[in-house]
Amino acid sequence: MNVDTALREREAAGNPIRVGMIGAGATGRAIALQLGTPVPGIRLAAIANRTPEHAARAFRDAGIQNWSRVSSAREAESSIARGMPALTDDASVLTSCDAIDILVEVTGSVEPAASVVLQAIDHGKHVVLVNAELDSFIGPILKQKADRAGVVITHTDGDEPGVAMTLFRYLRTVGLRPVAAGNLKGMVDYYRNPDTQHAFAAKNGQDVKKVTSFADSTKLSMEATVLANATGFSAGRRGMYGPACKEVREMANLLPAEQMLSTGLVDYALGASPYTGAFVIVYEDSPLKKVQLAYYKLGDGPFYVFYVPFHLPHIQIGSTIGRAVILDDPTVAPLAGAVCEVVTVAKKDLKGGERLDGIGGFCAYGLIDNASTARSTDALPIALSEGCVMRRDVSKDTLLAIQDVEMPANRAAEALWREQNARWPLSPSELPLKQYAPMGKL
Repeated sequence: MNVDTALREREAAGNPIRVGMIGAGATGRAIALQLGTPVPGIRLAAIANRTPEHAARAFRDAGIQNWSRVSSAREAESSIARGMPALTDDASVLTSCDAIDILVEVTGSVEPAASVVLQAIDHGKHVVLVNAELDSFIGPILKQKADRAGVVITHTDGDEPGVAMTLFRYLRTVGLRPVAAGNLKGMVDYYRNPDTQHAFAAKNGQDVKKVTSFADSTKLSMEATVLANATGFSAGRRGMYGPACKEVREMANLLPAEQMLSTGLVDYALGASPYTGAFVIVYEDSPLKKVQLAYYKLGDGPFYVFYVPFHLPHIQIGSTIGRAVILDDPTVAPLAGAVCEVVTVAKKDLKGGERLDGIGGFCAYGLIDNASTARSTDALPIALSEGCVMRRDVSKDTLLAIQDVEMPANRAAEALWREQNARWPLSPSELPLKQYAPMGKL
């Protein structure tokens, strides 16, 4: 049965999927607005946010006039049973609430989100991540834990990795061979910071560090990493190629053919029409099939670009929710261990003793790199950078290694990352020399 049909049947039966949302920032409010339409077969049943006033605003913006403040799972269940959405400042209320079918994590945080997702999995809840920060970092180990618990964890359609992956899966289904996939990006400037992005963030009602991460390549790299881990495709080089072009179909001839055919590539088109959405490149060398594709205006090949000219996370998330609950089908999820990671690069000259301010800050930007390279160089993941203190001076554009910093203690996300690395270790040929050379040979 198609998801849209199943959702309409659930609507008719009065049995909608009950969604609990964690986070009520700009993206969370947009999702609430859409789910409050309401979407057939789906209801926004609860919101958890550390600042309750923001959650209340999300309900009001969505046209939901009445809700109940709750402080326990039992209170939330009672409220939802009466048809009254629940509001809480404690995410654990929703992770343990039996009246919630699926959780949407939309905080964009790493440490708090990691704990919430683990709780949700432990309580048998499906999870949708609108959180590339977390998914690009420890998505593989969270997926393994979800599989063991018999629940779905997935990135969302509408965010670029979901748009690309949905298209990728369709093209593979009809017998085409995808060899590259990625985003359309208007601009990339590694050195944007909260000062340069303040006006844009204020104008659009968004968090300034998040907006900075959009501009300085960090979010782009995180999204590409989510896609790489789901497709098995690699990055052609640290940071990707990102060729500038006028129209996305030009990407067929702008990425290295040998790399596309040998490993598959994640990448991005810079400044290309239609300026938003995602693309997938397929390879076809059959002469007769190439004639057919040329007839249908797809070019001469052997590489052909398919694309979706929009990405609308707040709208397209409904498809991901339905697929997860009805079909147990993750829209975007890692195949196994990390294929790529997002490493930390100095945005300016950094001094010993300086404390890093994390994703979207003044100190560092994130770049995608292949996991084997990142780990063999002991690169510091951007997701672990916040709160780290520099042990030495480093120059602008230097890749930061773990030994360059003093890391905060007792972080759950770091423990999960180390568990992930242990679960999928590097092969001996990928290890740095110092880790396996015989004693006395260094």
